Amino acid sequence: MSQQDPPGGYPYQPYGADYGSQPPPQYGYGYGYPPPPRNQPSPSAIVSLILNLLGVVSCCNLLGIPGAILAGLSMRSETSPGTARSMIVWSWVLFGTGFVLMVGLFVFLGVNGYLEDE
Repeated sequence: MSQQDPPGGYPYQPYGADYGSQPPPQYGYGYGYPPPPRNQPSPSAIVSLILNLLGVVSCCNLLGIPGAILAGLSMRSETSPGTARSMIVWSWVLFGTGFVLMVGLFVFLGVNGYLEDE
């Protein structure tokens, strides 16, 4: 008695073989097409979103609000990669601009004596 391939095209697993020794099923006959690849959010978008939100909460960085919105929109799967990349860049630009403005504000207040106790 000879072993032939089953109708699905996979050989029978021999008796006593390990569980993982059988080849994984291939897409095609009987299994349909593979699912489309998911758009994973880039780490830069995640870090930009977190830093913009922290800037809004901790330093009242008002430019962090549109920066966080742009970072959140770039993580959506419906946007094209080029558009998502430009939204991430603008999110970083808004975060950096807001950070520089807040540092400049604190330096201005410190130099003019508004931060001193009387």
